[in-house]
Amino acid sequence: MAVDRMMLGLARGLALAGGAVLLALVAMICVSVAGSALARLGVPGFGPVRAGYELAELGIAFVVFAFLPLAQLDRAHATVEVFAARLPRRANAALGRIWALGMAAAMMLIAWRLGAGTFAKARSGETTFLLALPIWWAYAACCVAAWVAAAVTLWDAVRGQR
Repeated sequence: MAVDRMMLGLARGLALAGGAVLLALVAMICVSVAGSALARLGVPGFGPVRAGYELAELGIAFVVFAFLPLAQLDRAHATVEVFAARLPRRANAALGRIWALGMAAAMMLIAWRLGAGTFAKARSGETTFLLALPIWWAYAACCVAAWVAAAVTLWDAVRGQR
């Protein structure tokens, strides 16, 4: 019961963080588009947001991973149920558990490689082109979100409530 609440809290908290980043990115893109339009009209002092593409690229990567745990708990992943719709309820539950274990394994692999990428990017000192932001920051944020997704997905598979 406590683990249920903790995993749900982690998934919701991460989704809220992802939503906040997504809202910030949408606002930035709107400001950038409006600035570009005003600049084309000849209004002085306006233009696109400098390095908006870099910020969007870094932010969206995190947003994708941030929503994965809640999508797992809400059964919001895309599924094709042509075959499974004809199976008995218990077989569907077993199939769901197998898919959840597969998803957990995939998330662990992704999180592990993101961790390796984080350290490699930190050692190399690579930065974004225009803003010179360290690339490893984005890798680290995605890595944390991927490990949370792996933990939530594994817990969801083990508890087996479908």
